[in-house]
Amino acid sequence: MFDFILKPSSQKYQHSQVLDDILEKRYRELVVKHHIQSDAAQIQILGHLQQLLDNISAQVEQNKYLAFNPPFSSAQQTTKSLYIFGDVGRGKSMLMDVFFDACPIKLKRRVHFHAFMQEVHDYIYQSQKQNKADPITSLAIQIRKTSLLLCFDEFHVTDIADAMLLSRLFTQLIKQGIIFVATSNQHPDDLYKNGLQRALFLPFITLLKQSAEVIELVAKEDYRLLYFKSMETVFYVGDREKGDIFLQQRFNELTNNGVVEAKTLWIKTRTVEFSKVHGDILYSTFDELCNRELGPADYLAIAGEFNTVLIASIPVLKSEIRDQVRRFVLLIDNLYEKKIKLICTLDQSLEKIDFKDKDFDIKRTLSRLLEMQSEKYFQSDGLAV
Repeated sequence: MFDFILKPSSQKYQHSQVLDDILEKRYRELVVKHHIQSDAAQIQILGHLQQLLDNISAQVEQNKYLAFNPPFSSAQQTTKSLYIFGDVGRGKSMLMDVFFDACPIKLKRRVHFHAFMQEVHDYIYQSQKQNKADPITSLAIQIRKTSLLLCFDEFHVTDIADAMLLSRLFTQLIKQGIIFVATSNQHPDDLYKNGLQRALFLPFITLLKQSAEVIELVAKEDYRLLYFKSMETVFYVGDREKGDIFLQQRFNELTNNGVVEAKTLWIKTRTVEFSKVHGDILYSTFDELCNRELGPADYLAIAGEFNTVLIASIPVLKSEIRDQVRRFVLLIDNLYEKKIKLICTLDQSLEKIDFKDKDFDIKRTLSRLLEMQSEKYFQSDGLAV
């Protein structure tokens, strides 16, 4: 739900003077610390983000009491939003981290686009139950009370309900003066491609391209792939305490010590929640994934949402936990089919697993797990959006 719009911030803006090239400075610091490799295409994107940061800061300076004044009118907004697209592993989330952390305003929010749209649907549903008129406009006004800047991770549209809402919703958000930054694997023209009633979605694409600068991140390499190729071990076997340290280090390196958030996946009428997510990277445990009532639809959703999954504490697979093993088989099948990258810790090496059950065989799963450690597998294209 929109908890963030129901509790307006009481904090005033704390404007600080614009620092020239602050984003590139922070980027260079990450390079010096060997968290990332310098890439000219990423630096070019930083220039666009820096310009947006400067514009936002100037806008806040001109409206220093904005938090207590009526929202901007459409005529007042002069700052264009930003839509960044590019292939997986090129550094979009990392650049968003640098920008979001440096942005000095208080009224900002970063959220996965799918989660944001679920909140929108919930708000509209509750408004309809209360017979409120024009919930889209009232929602935009409420969002504006606490968010001048919205940063969307993983902007993509696969649901017809979202597609039908977006043009009306973003028209109102823009009228309220809200600025957005979005990262996506797709150019706006490819959003909701081949979707049902796509003609009704096309006005949103036009609006998006008019209100935002659309730029492509053409980084020279998939840095996540380079990272995997440099790793000596992706499956750690042994002591759980050491395994936890191993997995946390891998997570920190993959995310560049970025912001960790909880995420809710909506599967039909149900939700599946995870507590440790950064962009399209999930840090989870065997218990969280296999020791609760999850089924094929859930694992398909997980494989469609994340590009990299880290799983801690995979126990000895034995008949006493056959239900958990059955779920584990379903999980691995879905991750493998989507070519999702996997890092995990196990209590027992794959070669020593001797699980026998008359209802299902895990030989295929073990074979897939062995392949998922190979360089060939890492070089295969993930199918997650």
